[in-house]
Amino acid sequence: MDGFPILSLMMAVPMAGAIACLFVGANSARWIALIATLVDFVLGMALWANFDQSGGGAQWQFQEYAPIFGKFAWALGIDGIALMLIALTVFLMPICIGASWNAINKRVGEYMAAFLFMEVLMIGVFTAQDLYLFYIMFEAGLIPMYLIIGIWGGADRIYASYKFFLYTLFGSVLMLIAMMWMVHEAGTTEIPVLMAYNFDPHVQTWLFLAFFASFAVKMPMWPVHTWLPDAHVQAPTAGSVILAGVLLKMGGYGFIRFSLPMFPEASAQLAPLVWGLSMVAVVYTSLVALVQSDMKKLIAYSSVAHMAIVTVGLFAFNQAGIEGAMMVMLGHGLVAGALFLCVGVIYDRLHTREIARYGGLSINMPRYAVLFLFFTMASVGLPGTSNFVGEFLALMGIYQASTWVALVCTTGIILGAAYMLYLYRRICYGEQVNADAAAMPDLSGREIWLLAPIAAVVLWMGVYPESFLKPMRPDIRALEARLAPAAPAGDSKIKMGAPKPAGEAHEEVHHEEAPAHGEAH
Repeated sequence: MDGFPILSLMMAVPMAGAIACLFVGANSARWIALIATLVDFVLGMALWANFDQSGGGAQWQFQEYAPIFGKFAWALGIDGIALMLIALTVFLMPICIGASWNAINKRVGEYMAAFLFMEVLMIGVFTAQDLYLFYIMFEAGLIPMYLIIGIWGGADRIYASYKFFLYTLFGSVLMLIAMMWMVHEAGTTEIPVLMAYNFDPHVQTWLFLAFFASFAVKMPMWPVHTWLPDAHVQAPTAGSVILAGVLLKMGGYGFIRFSLPMFPEASAQLAPLVWGLSMVAVVYTSLVALVQSDMKKLIAYSSVAHMAIVTVGLFAFNQAGIEGAMMVMLGHGLVAGALFLCVGVIYDRLHTREIARYGGLSINMPRYAVLFLFFTMASVGLPGTSNFVGEFLALMGIYQASTWVALVCTTGIILGAAYMLYLYRRICYGEQVNADAAAMPDLSGREIWLLAPIAAVVLWMGVYPESFLKPMRPDIRALEARLAPAAPAGDSKIKMGAPKPAGEAHEEVHHEEAPAHGEAH
């Protein structure tokens, strides 16, 4: 694979598909989009298969470089962290196209083109090695999503799409100013060089806050999360899947790629701010999710709570926390996407998202009830599913940094069980009050094909997470080493005391001396 521009090819395939979709009929557009996303999926798997996971080789693999003008270059390359997020993207895209097969009837060509163009930009974000190239990809990704919500969304789609666009754009303007200063200061736009560059600690704080403004909105973190429930509720099903599955992960990726390695001192200094916002988000959005009457809004608020566990893990400054954050991002991308598909399945039949209109679906839709239960349990973090691994590692990491933050964030998992099981009980159990809901047919073959692959991967991640952790581990260790000098001291006493020499220990037992208070044995 050396020298073969596989990353450019992975962006060229959906780009070509997007252009083709604009010039053909509805049915042809559907097939072109499906084939283009499946080809990209195959290329993504080839990328994973040829990725050197030993950790002994270069950190950046599959690099491509072509100067464009000045300092700006077409520079691509991936590490293990980017590889996993690209795999998530190419896995979810064909599923999104399949979910839109019958649901979208107007302007099908443009819709498929918008989705394929978004795939180009999402892969671009995770592969960009040039600061400005990253910025262009990161920002341009707003445009197709804005159109998908604004043209094919629900009744309040215009309001939701503007809110989504303005929120995310505002934060990013500050990030652009910071990027320009960094390029001027360091004399390069290459991200790998900047990740090792030591900026002045006084300036780091300002740079961190500028990047934070953009990534916190994208994550989204409390209190700049309010665009997300609106965007999710109004977006078509596939739009919600890709928004929850991949677009939110760009915020976390930004923290891992920019905020933490480039501004380690500022990250450590402002970690309590991130912890505070995350603690509020975990508890507050979980409580808000409990009282929702709209299924999509409930899952949207649960996303904010899950992403808060990600930010807590990232700012734990240790390997367990960062690995956990990455696993939560991957697991949440799959599970939240699947839950939105589950909502889409019954929305397509009854055209309402009101929880009260359903009930007793396990009687007439048993296959649906089983898959929905599986994803509900995965969302709660049941051992054996993807989210358990990530949440456990992230909380273990943050416990080492702050026991109080770990305590508060653990309540989020308890509340998560409350709102998800409450949702499931109201939809799938109980009496069948509404005749139209009782008459709904069970999952079709197409719908099973959309949900079954996600269920399989969620199980695989829960049972054997090493497949996903191994490619990322060298890069997470490198990040931990970069953060180590600045990392704040934790308050947890998890180190064992040194054992005493045999003679002393024998004497102590003989004299029956009480051990000193607080001493670890």
